[in-house]
Amino acid sequence: MNRSVLTVIVLFLGFSLNFCSCQTYVLNDEEGLGRVFDGIGGLSGGGATSRLLVNYAEPYRSQILDYLFKPNFGASLHILKVEIGGDAQTTDGTEPSHMHYENDENYFRGYEWWLMKEAKKRNPNITLIGLPWAFPGWVGHGKNWPYDFPDITATYVVNWILGAKQYHDLDIQYVGIWNERNYDSKYIKLLRYTLDKSGLESVRIIASDNVWEPIALSLLLDPELSSAVDVIGAHYPGTTTVTEALKTKKKLWSSEDYSTFNDEVGGGCWARILNQNYVNGLMTATISWNLVASYYEELPFGRDGLMTAEEPWSGNYVVESPIWITAHTTQFTQPGWTYLKTVGHLAQGGSYVALTDGRGNLTVVIETMTHDHSVCVRPPLPAFNVTSQNATFQLKGSLASIKELQAWRSQFNFKTKKPSFFEKLTTLKLLDGSFNLTLAEDEIYTLTTITTGQKGSYPDPPPSARFPKAYKDDFNVRNPPFSEAPDFADQTGVFEYYINLTDPGPHVLTLRQVLTQRPVTWASDADQTISVIGDYQWQSLTVTCDVFMERVQTGGVFIAARVDKGGQSIRTARGVFFWVFADGTYKVTNDLAGLTVLAEGQSGTRAYGWHTLSLTVKGQYASGMLNGYPLWKNAVVLTPKNGWAAIGTRSFELAQFDNFAVIAE
Repeated sequence: MNRSVLTVIVLFLGFSLNFCSCQTYVLNDEEGLGRVFDGIGGLSGGGATSRLLVNYAEPYRSQILDYLFKPNFGASLHILKVEIGGDAQTTDGTEPSHMHYENDENYFRGYEWWLMKEAKKRNPNITLIGLPWAFPGWVGHGKNWPYDFPDITATYVVNWILGAKQYHDLDIQYVGIWNERNYDSKYIKLLRYTLDKSGLESVRIIASDNVWEPIALSLLLDPELSSAVDVIGAHYPGTTTVTEALKTKKKLWSSEDYSTFNDEVGGGCWARILNQNYVNGLMTATISWNLVASYYEELPFGRDGLMTAEEPWSGNYVVESPIWITAHTTQFTQPGWTYLKTVGHLAQGGSYVALTDGRGNLTVVIETMTHDHSVCVRPPLPAFNVTSQNATFQLKGSLASIKELQAWRSQFNFKTKKPSFFEKLTTLKLLDGSFNLTLAEDEIYTLTTITTGQKGSYPDPPPSARFPKAYKDDFNVRNPPFSEAPDFADQTGVFEYYINLTDPGPHVLTLRQVLTQRPVTWASDADQTISVIGDYQWQSLTVTCDVFMERVQTGGVFIAARVDKGGQSIRTARGVFFWVFADGTYKVTNDLAGLTVLAEGQSGTRAYGWHTLSLTVKGQYASGMLNGYPLWKNAVVLTPKNGWAAIGTRSFELAQFDNFAVIAE
């Protein structure tokens, strides 16, 4: 075969040997190496982003977990970061704390324990990180600030780490320190002391797990603080760092990133920042918020996960492009590998990184994502250009002896809308340590000596389906696997399974709102507690529930329909809210805050007695029943036109719910 024919063949495959006119990039380990790679990860929490995942039936739940964590299958994540639940709204919902009150400890609430164990089951070497986004109210002693009593806060966090080991055999390797306003150096030092005193010397601290400054400068000026902190973490750094952070010589991580709708542009965002966080900012770990979009899509930041699993009632899930973009790095590297110093930008746009295990293995990841096809939700992306190009890569030093590389490619193909992700190509033979690539726009290549890569797959899951129009739950679960009832998404407050030992009748097993004090949180949560459920598109429906108030005279509970907001916007939620109060009155309002009153009057309701509420909304009219008898009717509801069903309480107060049911048209 003549030389020109061979050139045509190899260029068709996307790469060639060493006989084209190309920009040359040297990959060399002769002059030392770059920083140590710490991994790629996903974040569950901040908040309640994995809420619906636990309700999937098998085998679909395990399949989703495999796509996330199983080595050499899907995303094959190196890191799992979880929220240390703080009983507070932290973006898309609340996650329960291990200590609702100062004298209360329970290390089986929520689902993060389960998720960490499932991740560890698939990848025993996965790195586990905990971070509190919020705290129970008692930690702040009446203030919306957790650091006025740093000894209390440190003990609270350390108890969670100790509980992870004692009750679940989970070793937490890092703990983050974060809040919206600032970090607290006194608290960081005290946390380090408390960890060491508790035998947790191996647990490392990430600070401020928010922004580069002012923590970086403080580390340079305060040796004691510097000795306490192991990693500087930044959120959404835009692939750049600051001079002071580099001067600390600490590990630099993008400890929360991505947060972008997981379509193909979202996949492009993820591909660009996975490379350029190191090329531009020397960040050695990048963690996606969030791990899996497993919350109602109409909540804030819907579908901002590496994959989508938001329909446990149907079993449907979608393996989105970010899963396979992740695999380009994670399946061919491990934490402890080292970046070469010879990484950088391509001449016609895009970037390349190269990593080695120091034992002869090499992985090169190249991305050519164009600006408009790689925009992340934040920060704003400055303009840049990417065009098709030829590139020669020359291996030198100990790498020069490599004779062949496995080749994997993803092509977004935005013009044809026929993307191809994580496709294995013909093995690339090197000539004198050199190879050429013909790089089109919006592509990702991995060239590697690692031969274990695999594009895992399962049979298609069931088709997508709306939430069932007829739904009921009597909460009669004697030993529930999780503390929350299926499909309920707490937005303020915490609703848990409860055994009512004082009721020998039909209400022994109920759902109870358990918080009596507002938590410490940065989010704009509500003064009322509320948990939503169902189909956001519901318009005409009947909601029924038995309710039990536990606060005399001032207590109150509600059922609701057409609830139009959740997450950080829950405070301004509108809908149809049917309230009854322990002082013997009722009210119907058009908003959660109770400011727009549609009807009100006497109900005869009291605390410590069960009452059955029924709310029917049809078209622009609503009516309500109490204990089987009409209480009010024909309240005019012009907006909102649709939304979730919900239950909740007037304030942070104890109350129980039973025999919840919805019938929607």
